[in-house]
Amino acid sequence: MTTEDPDPVAAAALAEPVERVGRGWTTALSLANGAIWVGWYGPLQILLASQAEDFAPGSGMSKETMLAWVTGAGAVVSLVANPLFGALSDRTTARWGRRTPWIVAGAAGGALSLLLLAGAGGVWTMAAGWCLVQLTLNAAFAAVTAAVPDRVPRLQRGSVGGWLGAAQILGVVGGTGLATVAGGTGAGYAACAVFTLVGVLPYVLRYEDLRLPPSARPTWSRRSFLASFWLSPRRHPDLAWAWLTRFLINLSNALVLLYLLYYLRDRLHYDDPENGVLILTAVNGVTLLATVVVGGVWSDRVGRRKPFVIWSGVLMAVATAALSGWQTWPGAIVAAAVLGVGFGVFTSVDFALMTDVLPKALDRGKDLGVINIANALPQVAAPALAAPIVTYLGGYRVLYLVAAVIGLAGAMLVGRIRGVD
Repeated sequence: MTTEDPDPVAAAALAEPVERVGRGWTTALSLANGAIWVGWYGPLQILLASQAEDFAPGSGMSKETMLAWVTGAGAVVSLVANPLFGALSDRTTARWGRRTPWIVAGAAGGALSLLLLAGAGGVWTMAAGWCLVQLTLNAAFAAVTAAVPDRVPRLQRGSVGGWLGAAQILGVVGGTGLATVAGGTGAGYAACAVFTLVGVLPYVLRYEDLRLPPSARPTWSRRSFLASFWLSPRRHPDLAWAWLTRFLINLSNALVLLYLLYYLRDRLHYDDPENGVLILTAVNGVTLLATVVVGGVWSDRVGRRKPFVIWSGVLMAVATAALSGWQTWPGAIVAAAVLGVGFGVFTSVDFALMTDVLPKALDRGKDLGVINIANALPQVAAPALAAPIVTYLGGYRVLYLVAAVIGLAGAMLVGRIRGVD
């Protein structure tokens, strides 16, 4: 390919998509997305907590504090990795396209990192392994996310976002299931690693990526590259409000999930807390799957986004408050079900809303990476908030009440977005 006469596929890389994508493309991309979430949530739901419980005795830290430090360190890496790899994929001119090389490299690196984490012998190797998992899988995730505004027209993004959200929760359930039934921590990590790598293959092998012509790639400047990561709230207020909405609702959700294993064991005294986490995750997944695609399709058809985000956020806040006031096993099941209904609608419609407020086609990957900080930053903030609340400031009752207030604030702030119906 020459820069003077780029082929049509290359020329389409920066165009606003108008042709609807097919079911096969959506299914393959959703599978890749779900595979990445398996690599994240098998460790987050079960394996890291189990390792923290093993390594905490004699370390001078409680298992809660150790888990908070490890997940927080990984989230810091994620904060940097997602926008960085998104920006690098924006500027990639490889023959395989802008996004595919990063999906392959990220998934392969993530699988290897999970295997390294399986062999961790203490808190420091555990933290290093989890940071590598976050680094590599965020490279793949940034590219998968950017493929949607690259290829999907605006009025199809709610439904595609719904299928990606369905794959996300299936990845959470699948990762939790693999970690639970594999037969030990090492086997759990190995199972998640294999699924993460194999799950991206149908998309990268079957579907050709859009290629960026070298003539369209910006001239390299370290100063301008670094400056591009700042998206001014003054210049892009809708993007800023959308980012804050996502951050607050994800922070509320992260506070619910972080100590779920310990909540079942130490507060509810559930006989088999690991299996309890799997049951609650499955209940949440079933109700989420029942609404995530329907919510996205409905939003596409009516051409509106904000009402769906507002009411889903309110519903999630109510369910989180129930965990504070109804601390029983049946209460946990009901809360998990209602949270799934709300988060299903939020996941698909919020994703479509985010792609609707992106400033420039050339920077889709980078801008979505900056937006995805609103997914990763709660993983840093949640341990910092949750550990002192659980230990010193009232325990799980206060923790879940605080989470409910934070989620409700996020739902209300979406009304400040002016450029989206």
